[in-house]
Amino acid sequence: MLDKLEMFVALAREGHFGRAAESLNIAQPTLSGGIKQLEDQLGVQLVHRGSRYGGLTPEGQSALTWAKRILRDTKHLRDEMRMGHKGLSGEVRIAVIPTAQTWAARLCSAFSNKHPNVRFTLLSRTSREILQMLDDFEVDAGISYLENEPMGRVDTAPLYEESYTVVCAQSSPFAQNTHMKWADLNDAPLALLTPDMQNRRIIDQLLAQNGVTARPCIESNSTIALVANVAAGNCMTILPKDMAEFLTVGKNLALVQLEGSVSKHPVGLVLPHRDPRSPVLAALLTEAKILTKPD
Repeated sequence: MLDKLEMFVALAREGHFGRAAESLNIAQPTLSGGIKQLEDQLGVQLVHRGSRYGGLTPEGQSALTWAKRILRDTKHLRDEMRMGHKGLSGEVRIAVIPTAQTWAARLCSAFSNKHPNVRFTLLSRTSREILQMLDDFEVDAGISYLENEPMGRVDTAPLYEESYTVVCAQSSPFAQNTHMKWADLNDAPLALLTPDMQNRRIIDQLLAQNGVTARPCIESNSTIALVANVAAGNCMTILPKDMAEFLTVGKNLALVQLEGSVSKHPVGLVLPHRDPRSPVLAALLTEAKILTKPD
């Protein structure tokens, strides 16, 4: 039945028989037949059918929650059984806010050095999407802001606190400074993340607190796109210091630290609060705590 549950979850996720079959690398008739067999086994109709996928029935919505939970628990059982003779192994899916990708790399690298049989899939998502994906069992963990959004029942391990840096061209009048005030950005042409990103909402709040009228000339959901536009044009961007340093290496750009009285915004590992926790996720939580211990 597990393969049928995987087909059902894929169909609910993709909302299309063809795309769901493609995501599982199977033929569409195989997927359609598997869904029908699952319905026969459960004795209910799970999917509205017509000329195309018509969504889940009420019974299908209920079954979807169970299917995701069963697949998650099966994965954890498999990982735990393997641990006895192979050590930790398996795959960990982590959804990460765009501004925390460098920290995701640090965590995965440190973990892989100790547990080389564990592989990672990293997905760039907004903070709200991360919480939803955790609830829907679509990812195993997240790296996101630990405040501002309602977090629900989760376990967390703080990794760092954001401090903010202006990225500008060397020709900018700010480029020769090591520090600048938020108020200096009033009416400056800015490249910022899109409003659905929590980082953007934080930046907007900080600008407003310092009496700055934001004038974004470019918006993007990619930090790479922001820095590329700064390098190519006359705008500036505001990024967390760690990400700014990583993206500007070898480029003709300047980094200017923003100073002033601003609230801290902790970012860290987020795991669903579930008992028991799989050995892999328990080890990941431990590694996140080790990563931030003082030397």
